[in-house]
Amino acid sequence: MSTNLVIQGPAKPADLEQLAGLSGASSMDTLSDHAWRLRNAKRRDGVAGYCETANLDYAFVPAGKKLADFGLVAMDMDSTLITGECIDEIADLMGVRDKVADITAGAMRGDIEFRESLLQRVALLAGLPESELQRVYDQRLTLSPGAETMLAKLKSLGIRTLLVSGGFSFFTDRLQQRLGIDYTLSNAFEIDKGRLTGRVHGAIIGARSKADELVRCARELNLARDRMIAIGDGANDLPMMAAAGVSIAYRAKPVVREQATYSFNHVGLDGLLHLYP
Repeated sequence: MSTNLVIQGPAKPADLEQLAGLSGASSMDTLSDHAWRLRNAKRRDGVAGYCETANLDYAFVPAGKKLADFGLVAMDMDSTLITGECIDEIADLMGVRDKVADITAGAMRGDIEFRESLLQRVALLAGLPESELQRVYDQRLTLSPGAETMLAKLKSLGIRTLLVSGGFSFFTDRLQQRLGIDYTLSNAFEIDKGRLTGRVHGAIIGARSKADELVRCARELNLARDRMIAIGDGANDLPMMAAAGVSIAYRAKPVVREQATYSFNHVGLDGLLHLYP
């Protein structure tokens, strides 16, 4: 099967000409004002280096593969579907943002085991009124660029969506209703007398749980691995991403980019729609 090279980002005509030469592409299609498909391209090392220097995203995609061939797209929430980390924003209200953000960053890099990092972070939130969670949702939660466009297209094609997060159900439940997401799985705050206790309610949803939920949904939908896409940004997304046929590292940590099928560092989530015609 032949391969196409999809370029996304602020490419100049000279960039596209150079990349066509480097990859030996036979022709080029303009997909949008920031996306191009170079047909019959060859996987050559020079492409990656050039794109890194030019601040472009690239993907060698099998020709003929269509988005409609997939049946399930799974995604992380914090720093993937939304631009920030909900727990960091909650911590800001408690005056402990820096402490929580440092732990969050360590977990996403893989320096701290996720379960331990979550327990440490939630403990710092003890005493926060439950009502403040709605304030975070209303005032501080922002969807990542292209999120709504991507989800609308997936829905139009009948592709199911899964939001699986080490974050919290207060936010995933609202995003599910707002965006029409099919499945969600996330953690829950323990709340007593209207305030966070500083503990997690129930089993902790971590890296393994994310992957297991993806597999469970795929089994329910009778989907093979090559019909699943997983999108994430942190180390705790890696098992889920490995369970899918295609994985996308979105504005991700280096350890995630190294193991993903494709990386989006410069375009939004709707970059997925340009990979497959």
